[in-house]
This record gives sequence, structure tokens and C-alpha cells, in this order.
Amino acid sequence: QVQLVESGGGLVQPGGSLRLSCTASGRTFSSYAMAWFRQAPGKEREFVGAMHWSGGSAYYESSMKGRFTISRDNAKNTAYLQMNGLKPEDTAVYYCAASAAWGKAAPADYNYWGQGTQVTVSS
Repeated sequence: QVQLVESGGGLVQPGGSLRLSCTASGRTFSSYAMAWFRQAPGKEREFVGAMHWSGGSAYYESSMKGRFTISRDNAKNTAYLQMNGLKPEDTAVYYCAASAAWGKAAPADYNYWGQGTQVTVSS
């Protein structure tokens, strides 16, 4: 089992930045690909991006590439999502997730989930 806890959400003005954290406990964190998803009210859960367990590779949903950056520190069992240039349409609950498989973008491919952290972009 892997337990994931997100933090760092909040209210930010359009154009602002936030960094979300996802801290893991349980099985070896460095064995899992870490991903971020988001879900806005009334919408399906949406893939944001994922990072390889080594930290050497990452891929993103095309509309977020360039604004959002995923990183990880395996020594701290923590993954991060740096979000810049935030827009009101980025408002959502953001979730981190872990998978033993690489290259996945569907929620069903991720075995472990955090509880989510709310990000609200508004003036």
C-alpha cells in the first residue's frame, strides 16, 4: 500500500503561481510513477502530467505543458506540481496518484490516490 497526502492548495489570483506537494508513505515511493490529475465541478477527472519513478522523464497534457511542471524528491518521498500562469479554468481539486506502470494517463491506471487539495483561481 502507498498512502498519499497532498498539500499546498489555496486561493490564487489569475496569473499567479502555486506549488502543490504530494507526500507518500508505505511502499517504496521510488518504485512508482507519480501523476497529477484534477477535477473541476461537474467534470471528469483530467490528467495533468506524470513523472517517471527515476525523476528523469515527465509528460503532460498538452494544454498544461509549459505552465505546469512536475518534479520529485525520492529522498523525501515527495512529488511536486509547480503551477505558473494560473487561469480561472485551472480551478479544481488536484489529486496526486501513483502507478507501478509508466506512460499512463487514465485514472483507472493508477492504483493509489491522495484525498485531493482545492485550487481556486479567482480575483
